[in-house]
Parts: sequence; C-alpha cells; structure tokens
Amino acid sequence: MQPPKPRFLLLCTGNSCRSQMAEGWGRHLRPDIDWCSAGVETHGLNPNAVKVMAEAGVDITSQSSQHIDEFELGSLDLVVTVCGHADKSCPILPASVKVIHHPFDDPPRLAKEVDDEEAKLDCFRRVRDEIRAFVEGLDAG
Repeated sequence: MQPPKPRFLLLCTGNSCRSQMAEGWGRHLRPDIDWCSAGVETHGLNPNAVKVMAEAGVDITSQSSQHIDEFELGSLDLVVTVCGHADKSCPILPASVKVIHHPFDDPPRLAKEVDDEEAKLDCFRRVRDEIRAFVEGLDAG
C-alpha cells in the first residue's frame, strides 16, 4: 500500500486566477502531490487564466472556484497563499499544516493598465510562467 500523497492547497482572494493557475501547474507537473485551490471568496474561473494555461498545454476548465470553508483544513499538509489579501485573511490552521506566503502579481489588475488585448494576455502569461517556476521548486516533503 502506498502512503497518501501530500495535500497542497493554493489560496488566493477569489480563487479565479493565480490559485487556479497554480493548481493547474501542480496537477500537470507534480502528480506526486494532491493539489487543490480555494479562495477567501469565490469569483469563478478567469477566462484569460484559462486561455493562457491552455496555451501552455494545461487545461484548467474542469477546476472550479471553491471557498476555503469547503475544505477540511486538518487534511492539508501545506497551504500556499499567493496574494496578500489571502495571507491576511487565511483562517487559523492546525499546527500540522505548514503555511508559505508567496505572492504573485494580480494579472487582471495588471491587464487593466494596458489597452491592447495581446498586452493584456502578456500580463497573464508572465504570472503564469512565474507560478510554474514556483510550483516546480516546491518540495513535496
């Protein structure tokens, strides 16, 4: 019998973009870990996050925006907060759950500052690639 996989939760404000991309990268790159994502609110999947992840060969369309309250927090091994608001709003977790705060820029906020559609997607692509590098570097132990 194999030991259970470690369970990692990516936490963001609305569970629509950064945490969803991180979950997608985790599932794609690190199948040795049970990945999930949640928000302190739920905003649904951001269509531009879905688009840029698909460009990278990762389909996140089956993922859904979930609230942190939907999870049994004691079942988690690691929580990664990927934005400042989630870090400040993270519920008190059991002592057995390790917490890492690793904020990423908010692609929708960055995209508001540019007019061109391709430039907007470039904001999402940059953060997507930063998240990929972070996920690749996470230690399953």
